Amino acid sequence: MDAVDALACAALLAVMVVSVPANALVLACFACSPEIRRQAPALFTLSLALCDLLLSVSSVPLTLAVLIAGRRAPDATGTATGGGGCRALGALETLLSGGAMLSTAALSVDRWLAVVVSPLRYRSRMRRRHAAAALACAWAHAACFSAAAACRSWVGYHRLYASCTLREEDEEDDEETTATGTVRPARAHFAAFTVTFHALTFALSLAVLCVTYRGVLRVARVHCRRIDVITMQTLVLLVDIHPSVRQRCLEEQRRRRQRATRKISTFIGTFALCFAPYVITRILELWPAVHISQQWGVLCKCLTYSKAACDPFIYSLLRHQYRKTCSDIVNRILKRTRMNSSEWQRSNGPSTILQAIDSDRAEKERAP
Repeated sequence: MDAVDALACAALLAVMVVSVPANALVLACFACSPEIRRQAPALFTLSLALCDLLLSVSSVPLTLAVLIAGRRAPDATGTATGGGGCRALGALETLLSGGAMLSTAALSVDRWLAVVVSPLRYRSRMRRRHAAAALACAWAHAACFSAAAACRSWVGYHRLYASCTLREEDEEDDEETTATGTVRPARAHFAAFTVTFHALTFALSLAVLCVTYRGVLRVARVHCRRIDVITMQTLVLLVDIHPSVRQRCLEEQRRRRQRATRKISTFIGTFALCFAPYVITRILELWPAVHISQQWGVLCKCLTYSKAACDPFIYSLLRHQYRKTCSDIVNRILKRTRMNSSEWQRSNGPSTILQAIDSDRAEKERAP
């Protein structure tokens, strides 16, 4: 194992450690909070968390195991495609990656409807059934590509990315194709499928993100300018205001301008940074004359997996409603733990000196 593979293994392990509990916590917040469940956008967040969680427990451990084993195909028979299990995981990875991209695009469209199109009538018009219908279309969209790839045997173990993903049926004929200079029909079909898949998932989602969040940013800047005018008028009228208060108002005004830009840059930037290198590499891979190193392929795959660890914090856990639900869940668990420990003490007696001292004090206080 070289240094790049060792770095990739560390990154994959970190992704699993962060992504699995974080996405599970998002699902727990959805299950425990009726207020979150009543909101239509929560369905998009639920879909994204489910995709990220399933990727983190299926594809990420497999890639980690393959890198540790020296990039050998994950199949006992030693076949180059990885066997039926690897093909099933490849179809699942295609479905989940497409579903995650389209769920992110659906979240941006929801924000665009809430902020730009109809902010006053959003709650009355955007219902859970509308969100469920949009998610059904997104999942059907991703499932069509996954089923087509599985039927054409275009999924299996790909040595360049050390994972079970989209691959050409016969990669062994690449040298023959390069030497003759002709493209086999099967290779042309796979190239067309790959370009279409990434165009209708990654490129479409990125375009939707840019268009919708551009409108959201424009509205946010208009609101900021209005608030800035009111703030400056107030500061002019308040002649006797302390200079420190005036300075704090100006700093808050500057932070308000940067907040919307920073959030939208995070939404679009993480999506493009995590998926663009992998998608560009998959497109370049279609040309036989282009040589791509295995180290670069694994690093691109690790970037796509890292999106599963970023999404819970970007879209869910850092919001006030989810933080409040998380604290309620933790308090509920701690309360049950305290109740269980107190019941155990009553039945078996104190287990430590401090608990014995506390119980003696409680008995003396209860004594007349």
